[in-house]
Amino acid sequence: MGKICGICTSTKKGIGKTFVQNGTLVENFGLEGDAHGGNWHRQVSLLSKEKIEDFKNRGGNVDNGDFGENLIVEGFDLAKIPIGTKFKINNAILEITQIGKECHSHCAIYHSVGDCIMPREGIFAIVLKGDQISVGDTIDIIGDI
Repeated sequence: MGKICGICTSTKKGIGKTFVQNGTLVENFGLEGDAHGGNWHRQVSLLSKEKIEDFKNRGGNVDNGDFGENLIVEGFDLAKIPIGTKFKINNAILEITQIGKECHSHCAIYHSVGDCIMPREGIFAIVLKGDQISVGDTIDIIGDI
């Protein structure tokens, strides 16, 4: 079992996301109001709180949402969870569709610090069932991994 430590959203692609306390996961779309939502395989991005903290401890000056992550999750090494794994947050269900992503042009974080963890540590999911979510909610893996 893990915990949602941050929910982040933005209305435009290519910019850092803004931290919010609550959000709505919308079936077959993603996080309501987020520019990355839509009918595709990367509706929601997740990043481990522990990996963000490690990055900060190595000198990275980042805030919640700077990596473009929608959900900051504590308690899982997300990059090691297999594609197809399902998570439950309240009544919402997410299915992991991709681990990491290729960076075609390095982001502002990479240019300022020389590294970005999202390409290797971030994971992506689709929303199979929507629901309201809040910082502090638990996140559970459904089934065996």
